[in-house]
Amino acid sequence: METTTIKVEGMSCGGCVKNVTGALEGIDGVQKAEVSLEQKQAVVSFDGAKVQRADLLQAVEDAGFDAS
Repeated sequence: METTTIKVEGMSCGGCVKNVTGALEGIDGVQKAEVSLEQKQAVVSFDGAKVQRADLLQAVEDAGFDAS
């Protein structure tokens, strides 16, 4: 299992956190996503054999937020 931290811009409320969490945890290979509104980031545990960091960034972007 690998862990990465993604900076997420554009979140303004708990609903945003829920959307980002759902987008990340909906990816096959993601075990857990801990999204923090205050820290503007997501800490994601994932299986590197199934998903790449770029896929995680794309999922956040597709949910309507900026990810880096």
